[in-house]
Amino acid sequence: MSVQLNSLVSYLDELLSSNEISDYCPNGLQVEGTSTVKNIVTGVTASQALIDTAITMKADAILVHHGYFWKGERQPITGMKKTRIKALLDNDISLIGYHLPLDVHPQLGNNAQLGKLLGVDNIEPVSGVKPKGVLMRGTLAEACTHQAFASRIENVLGREALGECVNDKPISSIAWCTGGGQGFIEQAVEAGVDAFVTGEVSEQTIHVARECGIHFFSAGHHATERYGVKALGEHLSEHLDVSVQFVDIPNPA
Repeated sequence: MSVQLNSLVSYLDELLSSNEISDYCPNGLQVEGTSTVKNIVTGVTASQALIDTAITMKADAILVHHGYFWKGERQPITGMKKTRIKALLDNDISLIGYHLPLDVHPQLGNNAQLGKLLGVDNIEPVSGVKPKGVLMRGTLAEACTHQAFASRIENVLGREALGECVNDKPISSIAWCTGGGQGFIEQAVEAGVDAFVTGEVSEQTIHVARECGIHFFSAGHHATERYGVKALGEHLSEHLDVSVQFVDIPNPA
């Protein structure tokens, strides 16, 4: 019950079309460990807590949405970065990460999974926004109030969303981008939807919502991006001869 590391990475690269998407970090294998993979731990971010848990679980590879080596970060491997990478190398654990390719995948991606969990119908990418699928739109089977949709988010994600109710108009259509996607609010306005859902909020986002008349919900970066990597891991366990376990390291952001 195992797969070769190079075969695993090749499978993921092809599944997520990672070579076709320009990103802020390398996608795929980021730290090389053992060549034979039997046990995979998946999680949102390659934090020290996730690494330590993977070590206790005797994982051969960690698969995450937020990996390492982001554009603009300091390059020296010192301090926290050194401690994390040393733990991986000392335990021969590979780190595999997919950022935007995992956000936009039409079935397994963070956006697709969040839309499914929130009960959105007629899901499709917002036209003209790149990469395709980073901003999605859809409709609700029944229109609801701002508060009712806020309650739906809380029930699904297990945390209260920060919301801005801009009018009494019921919500029947929404656009969304998981994680730090608050900058897409103006494209959501242009798409003509009633509400915009994302993970984070900036000060100016609220002014845009008020002045453009679009309901806004910030539901948490971590909370909105748990489900893509979880679904990807489940896919691997069904299609490859490996054991996969999702580990959620709580994060209020």
